[in-house]
Amino acid sequence: MKILIVEDNLQVMETLCDYLMLDGHIVECAYDGKAALSLLGAVRFDVIIMDIMMPRLNGIETVAAIRQTLHLSTPILFLTAKDAISDKLDAFNAGGDDYLVKPFDMKELELRVTALSKRGERIDVTPIRVGELSFIAHKDHFTYAESILKLSPKQHLILKELITAYPATVSRERMTEALWGDESPDSDALRSHVYSLRSHLKKVAGKDLLGTAYGKGFNLVL
Repeated sequence: MKILIVEDNLQVMETLCDYLMLDGHIVECAYDGKAALSLLGAVRFDVIIMDIMMPRLNGIETVAAIRQTLHLSTPILFLTAKDAISDKLDAFNAGGDDYLVKPFDMKELELRVTALSKRGERIDVTPIRVGELSFIAHKDHFTYAESILKLSPKQHLILKELITAYPATVSRERMTEALWGDESPDSDALRSHVYSLRSHLKKVAGKDLLGTAYGKGFNLVL
């Protein structure tokens, strides 16, 4: 399981990392909300563990941005010393999926994280729209002008990266990782899949929707 921990207390961060990594999980850390958003713009995780009281951007604001700006449906567990009902309401209203109060038992944390991972991504995140192109997360499909797009698995992954990142450019390195992970494909493989997606979208929309930022990567265009 790939887990992101967002926590500004170094001691708590190290304890969580050590425990989860010893259990075989891949763990990355961010010390505040802004750092977390930057990381989430480039890397995908199975579960996010989120503190609330942090500098620069608190946990509630960070989760709201994860849902409303990044449009990510990754399960989120709030881990915080704040135990008031109003705090819990704020956390769930922002887009959290579970809430655990400090101090906590590490085994309970692990059980909750595992449960969130098995539950999978949320199905109620608002569709991402770029012009007439939409991605409906809970159905895992794309539409253009309300008609479902028929895409190959690789085309689907490419378009998902592009619409999630919009209006930013997705680098070739990030796109390659999304499609093949650590297995490096033939140098022309990505170019071929991008070309086929560009051609397909042009037939559907009657115009180019996929742009190339030379030397940088790919992006959606209106």
